[in-house]
Amino acid sequence: MKDIRFHISLYVIVPVIFAGIAILSIIVTYNTTTYYLSKALNPQWPVVWWGMLLIAFTLICGILIVKLLIDPVKRFIIKTEGLGIVKNVSPPKKTAVATGDMGKFTMVFDQVSELLSKVEARQLFPDIVGQSKVMRGVFNQIVKVAPKDSTVLITGETGTGKELIARSIHQHSKRNEQPFVAINCAAIPEALLESELFGHEKGAFTGANTKKPGKFELADGGTLFLDEIGDMPLETQVKVLRAIEENTIERLGAIKPTSVNVRFIAATNRNLEHMVDSGLFRQDLFYRLNVFSIMLPPLRHRREDIPLLTEKFLNELGRERHLSSEALQLLMTNDWPGNVRELKNALESADVLADKKILPSNLPVSLNRNDSFNRPARHTNERTKDQNGNTDLDWQIKDYERRMIVDALRRCGGVQVKAATFLGIKERSLWHRIKKHQINIAEFKP
Repeated sequence: MKDIRFHISLYVIVPVIFAGIAILSIIVTYNTTTYYLSKALNPQWPVVWWGMLLIAFTLICGILIVKLLIDPVKRFIIKTEGLGIVKNVSPPKKTAVATGDMGKFTMVFDQVSELLSKVEARQLFPDIVGQSKVMRGVFNQIVKVAPKDSTVLITGETGTGKELIARSIHQHSKRNEQPFVAINCAAIPEALLESELFGHEKGAFTGANTKKPGKFELADGGTLFLDEIGDMPLETQVKVLRAIEENTIERLGAIKPTSVNVRFIAATNRNLEHMVDSGLFRQDLFYRLNVFSIMLPPLRHRREDIPLLTEKFLNELGRERHLSSEALQLLMTNDWPGNVRELKNALESADVLADKKILPSNLPVSLNRNDSFNRPARHTNERTKDQNGNTDLDWQIKDYERRMIVDALRRCGGVQVKAATFLGIKERSLWHRIKKHQINIAEFKP
């Protein structure tokens, strides 16, 4: 027998029920009043009794609706708590979130959705380590643009992993079974770059003993990744622009053009708009490349990914090395101007020097030059020096502790609970240290 059931949204059913109750009350009240007035009777008590009956009926309907809607949610919350996948389902006392059931439900749903988002990021992008919000935003952009054939421009500082993003776009595109060809425009001499891109015929120039296809032809049907596009010479930019617009290339020394079907992804660590204004990059090529832009965040803007990256790199080294909490804290507070590449190199260096556990002393000396730990101290009245003019050890330890606290408060917007968690200490301990160092919390609050 054919199922003829209809599915109506709760956004329609609930308002219709209460609107129906209101309409029914108006009709009955009107008819009751009219009837008693027509009999020359006082309609006061019949209307009062009808109102009380209506209130009871509305209350029962409300309870039934709430029970039908809330009970499944409560069962979900109980199961979630039993699985232990949420950190805290009790809303903090001093928050704007309601402290009742709805506040609790909202917190659980937020945490579960965040967890599912992280799981999805790990499954869709296993080669890219990153579960922070900014990286999940990048993954969302990749998922949206990958199925299209739009040209993508990836921008970001050196060492942020632009090629990994380009490969992910290719892997999630319709061209994933076709070749992915990458060329670093900054790594090839200017005189050879054109030949590498477009290829050459035999005898096109001295030393061209054989015909050689270029990167455009090798990537035919797939994706061509032009890394460090900002370092491409202006003369070559003209030919690349023509290849992108017309889908044709000409080998050096060739008579006829060759058709190619290529999806273009470009990347740079430079500001192309400033280069266009300075005449160092063609404006028409910039607009042709900047169809869809993805900006990769530097590592200092996604510090929550550092523990995951650290674990990945240590596993890749193939040795049983563990990172001490002090070393991890140092990694978390470093600014990483070289980004992920610098972090990887620092861990490789520490792995050589460490025994079983990587200590702060095993990390490169350059990490101790982090600005967050080398800003001038505001309170220098307690600074003492020995006979040689060197700062004494007690002051160095005290100053180091103060700078760590200041850095944590700055990153957490002055919220002491978050800062204590960031530092790995109890909130009461942090409060005593703040008082000891005479730190003004108000300076760090937005």
